[in-house]
Amino acid sequence: MADDVSVAELVLAARGGQQSAWDDLVVRFMPLVHGIVRRYRLQGPDVEDVVQTLWLRLVEHLDDLREPAALPGWIVATARNECLRLLRARRRTQPVDPLGPGIDHEPPEAAQLDEEVAEDLDHAARHELLLGAFGELSSQHRELLLVLVEDPPPSYAEISARLGIPIGSIGPTRARALQRIRQNSAVAAWIAGSPEG
Repeated sequence: MADDVSVAELVLAARGGQQSAWDDLVVRFMPLVHGIVRRYRLQGPDVEDVVQTLWLRLVEHLDDLREPAALPGWIVATARNECLRLLRARRRTQPVDPLGPGIDHEPPEAAQLDEEVAEDLDHAARHELLLGAFGELSSQHRELLLVLVEDPPPSYAEISARLGIPIGSIGPTRARALQRIRQNSAVAAWIAGSPEG
C-alpha cells in the first residue's frame, strides 16, 4: 500500500486479513518500536523479545482497538510496558553476591531513568499522533501550518503571496486546520485521556 494510506485504513485492512496491510503496519511502525526499545537500552535477544511480543499482542488485540487511528499510541504504550516488564524480570533474577552488599532497592538513577524514558515515550506518542493527524489534513492546511512554524515566521503578506491565500483568511484557515487536528479521533482520544484534557 502507498505511504498516503492512513493508519486507520491499514488497521481495517489488516483486520480483514490483508497480509499487505500487516506488512505495511510493520514497516511503518518498526522504527518507532526500535526507537522505544533503544531508549530502554535493551540489546540483542531482549530487543527481539520485545518486538516479537509487541507484534503478537497486536495480532491478539487488533480487533479490540476502538479507534484504529490510535494505533501509534497503542504501539508506544505496549512497547513501553513490554520493556518495563522485561527490565523488572531481569532485576528480579539478578544474582546477588553473598559476600558483597545486597541489592535491596532500585538505584535512584534507575528510577530517574524510568521517568525520563516515560517522558520521552509520551513525547514520541504525542508526536506520532500529531503527525498522523497532520498527514490527514488537506494539502492547503498542511502547507499553511508548515509556513506558520518557520523560524523566523513570515509575515501574513509573505504567506499570502507564497500560498495564494488572502491575508484575511490566513487566521481562520489556520484555526480550521488546528480544529481538524484536535478532532482527529486518535488526537481527541489522547486529549480526553491526558491530565490536561
